[in-house]
Order: sequence, then C-alpha cells, then structure tokens
Amino acid sequence: MKIDFDVFIIGGGINGCGIARDASGRGLKVGLAEMNDLGSATSSASTKLFHGGLRYLEFFEFGLVRKALIEREVLLKNMPHISWPMRFVLPYHKDMRFENDTPTSKLLSTVMPWMKGRRPAWLIRLGLFMYDNLGGRKILPGTRTIDLTTNPVGVPLKGKFKRAYEYSDCWIEDARLVVLNARDAQIRGAQIMTRTKVVSAARVDGHWEIVTEHAGQQTTHTARALVNAGGPWVENIVREVARLNTSEGVRLVRGSHIVTKKLFDHDKSYFFQGEDGRIIFAIPYETDFTLIGTTDAEHENLSQKPYATDEEQDYLCAFATQYFDKQVTRDDVVWTYSGVRPLYDDGAKSATAATRDYVLSLDNSGAPLLNIFGGKITTYRKLAENALKKLTPLVGGGMPWTHDAALPGGDFEVAARDQLVAELQAAYPFLSPAWALRLIKGYGTEARQIMGDAKETLDLGTDFGATLTEAEVKWLMSHEYAVSAEDIVWRRSKLGLRMTKDQIATLDTYMAA
Repeated sequence: MKIDFDVFIIGGGINGCGIARDASGRGLKVGLAEMNDLGSATSSASTKLFHGGLRYLEFFEFGLVRKALIEREVLLKNMPHISWPMRFVLPYHKDMRFENDTPTSKLLSTVMPWMKGRRPAWLIRLGLFMYDNLGGRKILPGTRTIDLTTNPVGVPLKGKFKRAYEYSDCWIEDARLVVLNARDAQIRGAQIMTRTKVVSAARVDGHWEIVTEHAGQQTTHTARALVNAGGPWVENIVREVARLNTSEGVRLVRGSHIVTKKLFDHDKSYFFQGEDGRIIFAIPYETDFTLIGTTDAEHENLSQKPYATDEEQDYLCAFATQYFDKQVTRDDVVWTYSGVRPLYDDGAKSATAATRDYVLSLDNSGAPLLNIFGGKITTYRKLAENALKKLTPLVGGGMPWTHDAALPGGDFEVAARDQLVAELQAAYPFLSPAWALRLIKGYGTEARQIMGDAKETLDLGTDFGATLTEAEVKWLMSHEYAVSAEDIVWRRSKLGLRMTKDQIATLDTYMAA
C-alpha cells in the first residue's frame, strides 16, 4: 500500500510549522493540517520576543534560559527582516519584590529574612550577569547601568526611579515567523493544508489513517508517523481524535496584552517589576504605539476564545502607571489581544511558576505518535530539531540543517537592514520611507518580488489603505496562505491598527471574490 506521508502534523502553530520545515528539509514527505489560519491561536498572541526569559532564573530554570539565550542569536541571523535586536531598560527601586512562591524568594527569606521579600539590587545585577554570559553572546551588547536622571529613557518615568539596568533581547514578528516556516516547508515539498480540521486519526496495519475535513469535504491520508502539535488542544487531540489514553496534560494559561497610544519617544523597551512580584514589558510597537503585557491567568474553558478582560486591562494600565509619570488608562488602549499558553502540567502551584520548557512524548507502541507539550517561541527551532531526533530513527530522514538556514527573505546580514530599505526606495522612488521600511521588515529580500516592475503606485493595483496594495494582497494570498482580511491586517501585518473598518471590509470583499 502507498503511504502518502512520512510525517503528518496536526497543528499550524510555530511548533507544527517548525517541525514541518525541518522534516521537509531532511527529505521527508510531510503533511500539515491546521483547522484555522496558520498561527491564529497562541503563536500570534505572544509578547513578540526572542528572549532567554530573565525572570525564569528566579525559578532556577538555568537550562531553559541557557538554551533560549544561545538560540536568540541563531534565530536573529536567520531572519533579520522579521527579528531585530532590542534594548530593555529595567528600572530599579528598593520596594521591588519577588513573587512569594519562587525558589529564589524562598531561599532569600530563609537566609535574609530582614529583606521581607524585596529584590536586592545585587541579586538583579547577578541575574543580569548570568543573562549576559550563559548563552555565549556574540552579536547583542551586554548589560550596562544607566542614570535615569540624565538619560532620555528616564524622561517618561516617575521621578523616584533614579537608576536602571539596560540589557539585550530580540523582537520577533511572531505570526510572520509561523507563516515563513510553513512557506519554507512547502518550498521543500511539504503539503500545507489550512482551514483543514483533523476529524480522526487511527493506527491501521502499522501506519496512521488520518481523516481531514475542508470546506465540508472529507479526505483520508496515510502516514508513517503522526505529530500532535495542537498547542492548547494537544490533550484533546490525544483523547478525542486519536482516542488514546494519556497521563500527560497541559496547563492552560491566558496571557493578555494591551496596545496603547505611544507612551514614549525612544526605541528602547521597559521591563517593569511590580510590587506584587510580577513583571510586564512596555515595548515600542508599530512606530506609533506601545505594547504592554502580559498577564498570567488560568484559562479553564478551551471552547471560550481568550480575550483581554476588563480586569486584565485595568491591571496592566495600573501596573504601567506605577512606572510612567503619565497615568495610563483604558482611554489610551487602542487594541487588545490574548492567547492561551499550553504549559506542560508539572504540578506547579501558580500559572507564573509553571515551567515554560517543552516536553516531547513519543508513543511508539504502534505507528509512532509524537505529542508536543509546552514550549516557547524562542526555542521552537530546537524543539523541531529534537522532535526529528526522535522521529528519524523510525521514519528516516537526513541530518539537522536549520541552524544556518535563512527563512524566506532573510538572506542578508543583521546590520544590513537599513541598507536594504534604502536600496528598495532607490529602486521604487514612489515609496515613502515608512512604506519601504514596512516592506523590508515584512518580506526582506522578497519585497522586490512583490513590487515587480512597478514605476508608480498605480502599477500596484487597488489601494486598500495604509500602504496595502493589491500587489501585496495577491502575494499574501498566493504565497502566504491568506484567505481573509483578518489574516492580513492582524497576522501577516498589523495594518488593522491603521485601516478603517470600511477599508478592511473592502479588502474582505476583494479576497472573497
């Protein structure tokens, strides 16, 4: 009997698409089914950072932090169009506290009870020293201490903050990361099926039979191995789709973010520590906005779409107001988003304390089934590599290859982005600086393929608003799996922040025609 695929993947988030890309590049025949748009759940609702996770050091997650720190620069080099270095300012004040249940807080309360849960400055500096050195940093600059009374980054902050530490991490366009991994997988031979739900999967005569449904039509596929990368739905897929028992599960934690009108005029981000021990980021976003997040709240009902509740929005506004001189209120909020993080259920007492590391669980009692539990966006490539390490002895395939392989459009040096923008403007003089920058940050070296031989704006077809043209929409539909306006204005880009409801409706009508 002919087997359709070596590996069939359920789930088109970052883990599923990362595995599809890696497996395809090793010569395996890969199928992937995503019931909605690629990256439409957790993978497009992150804080949009490639980071080691500075606060995870308080939980003694040194291995996870080291892996993530090493991976930061690997990813940065492979996708300099959708990822770039970012400096983070961590203001210090003597009233900063730990969360009560972190291993570090428990240790300090034993040996230094007079601190009463406060974070001493020396401990923060020690953590940042480890952060600088655990991952063998080569591109990103190290930590420095700054005087907030004289440095411009102190201007938006309350006067009580006199000193801060500045360290490095990286920005990542999370939804584009998912799509570009899927696109590269398809270029290498994978079959990417969006809006396609897996109805059932069963072991039959040493292989998997997978039934999918798309637009009301059911199709049966066969595969030698099945990968369950369902994210928040991973446990449901094991029990309800594959009809198998499992003792492993995920803890669903909702992370909500708010986007406000621009709160400061520089390009650095803030890392804020609350008096309750939690942390949030305030990040320059899409030139004219500020991104603030995230919360950590248990999310009990998977059938309920996550959203930023009034309480979460109020919490984030109040948290930011502890630092910013100007009060941040709900009137400043222009958009919110929320996602459910599927953390491996390790029995932690709180959502914040639950591990962010991933667990790969292989069931090869018959045709292989690999279940992916947990994970974070920074370690997605290593997760995929380790998934293939488990699968290749069973289904074949070549050696690891993604470490030095650029994603589509990312074949240029990290420091060359501004030069690429200038070259695009020179080739297409009708582009404004902001428009050219947006195209390079979205598409990198492929921006010229979208522009083609256009001599003026009219050559790009219908203008949908906010520099989105028919030429770009056609590219997104033919190369990046976009089906609806929502796919384009909230995931392939964030132009929804600038377009009117009528413009978005016009785009939807065009795409549906």
